[in-house]
Amino acid sequence: MQRLSGPILTAAEMRAAELAAVGEGGSLAGLMDAAGAAVAKTVLRFGGPHPVLILCGPGNNGGDGYVAARLLRAKGVPVRIAALADPGTDLARQARALWDGPVENLDTAEPAHSLVDALFGTGLARPLSGDVQTALARLQAHAWFTVAVDLPSGLETDTGASLGAVPASLTLALGALKPAHLLQPGGALCGHIRIADIGIAAASCASVLARPALSAPGVDSHKYKRGYVVVAGGAMGGAAMLSARAAMRLAGYVAITGARRTGPEALVHRRWRDVAEDTRIGALLIGPGLGRDDQARAQLDAALASAHALVLDADALMLLRSDERDGLGQRAKPVILTPHEGEFVALFGPMPGSKIDRARQAAAESGAVVILKGADTVIAAPDGRIAVAPLASGWLASAGTGDVLAGLCAAGLSAKSDPFAAACDAVWLHGEAARIAGPVFIADDLPNYIPQAVEQCL
Repeated sequence: MQRLSGPILTAAEMRAAELAAVGEGGSLAGLMDAAGAAVAKTVLRFGGPHPVLILCGPGNNGGDGYVAARLLRAKGVPVRIAALADPGTDLARQARALWDGPVENLDTAEPAHSLVDALFGTGLARPLSGDVQTALARLQAHAWFTVAVDLPSGLETDTGASLGAVPASLTLALGALKPAHLLQPGGALCGHIRIADIGIAAASCASVLARPALSAPGVDSHKYKRGYVVVAGGAMGGAAMLSARAAMRLAGYVAITGARRTGPEALVHRRWRDVAEDTRIGALLIGPGLGRDDQARAQLDAALASAHALVLDADALMLLRSDERDGLGQRAKPVILTPHEGEFVALFGPMPGSKIDRARQAAAESGAVVILKGADTVIAAPDGRIAVAPLASGWLASAGTGDVLAGLCAAGLSAKSDPFAAACDAVWLHGEAARIAGPVFIADDLPNYIPQAVEQCL
């Protein structure tokens, strides 16, 4: 799993950052020179002195390619350029004028050992033409190594949607990560991702999910201080048990209601009617295996009426009414919602925009922290903070893994004052436990790998 970090900038935020850098004494030409130098350095490092073909588009992404070609030639690397069209910006024209070699036609260019895709970068909004897709795919198929400049051509920057993109071996993000580097399917098309410092100050409310900074219990700690979690049992006791087993790895005291009396000996079994008034409870998790009948609805009513911090997952999300959803921010204690895509649409409707946009809007509307799950999980806080998890293990696409995540959320929420931090910690630990588990795990296995994930955060 790649260890990406830092802010995530939309196309508009990136343009603003570039203009700010110019206003502070830099120049757009200087940024292009820095970008081209970073591309040349990357090609030399990973492709060696072998022949290189650089594909240049008409915009500034193509200008970066012309700069890289000139610098690689100065290092003695055999370089050719194939252009889609003549440069269409002043900066690209200046970069082209400094290249004294021939420029081939994209459609007829012969492949090379290393391929640099500098056709289109940030800001592409229309699909690649069929001819460009065909040429790019042909040249990529015959190259030993492909570097995409900023983004693989054919990715929509802010959504990660493919507009005819061809996978790259490595993508060099210029200045900062963009949403398409993490949102799917774009993230999977980028290959290995590296970030090049080109001299801009990148800042955004969105960032890559960071490894938590956890601490071992101190000498003054006790089980309730470490967190007291109650998991509401329901129609399918196994789901709630998975959540409880995960929560026990972090919280000091975990109780479950309604489930048959199985599970670890340290798991406490409580009656549902005794839970509502217990002020020691740090977080109540309801939804995994809850069911959707009248009894489940009554349990959700009681949970919403309680004074506890809440994690709402699975069936609880499907039972939640729109008026209840919109009132979550008025509760004295925080709420974390953990929907997958289907549950999200059922709860919030078909919102426009990227996955980041939709999670941010949902958090603002509900007043709850929203974990919009998937291979590209997005965590959103009502105050606008966003964290995006790098591509997770595909083996998490298995029944019950979401219940494990919900348990980790409840454990974190029971001990932390910031629900966004609790949600971020849970998603990171969940993903790392899956990475450590390797292939072919099932949800029952995951709690056993949480200690190794936690160990990395101490």
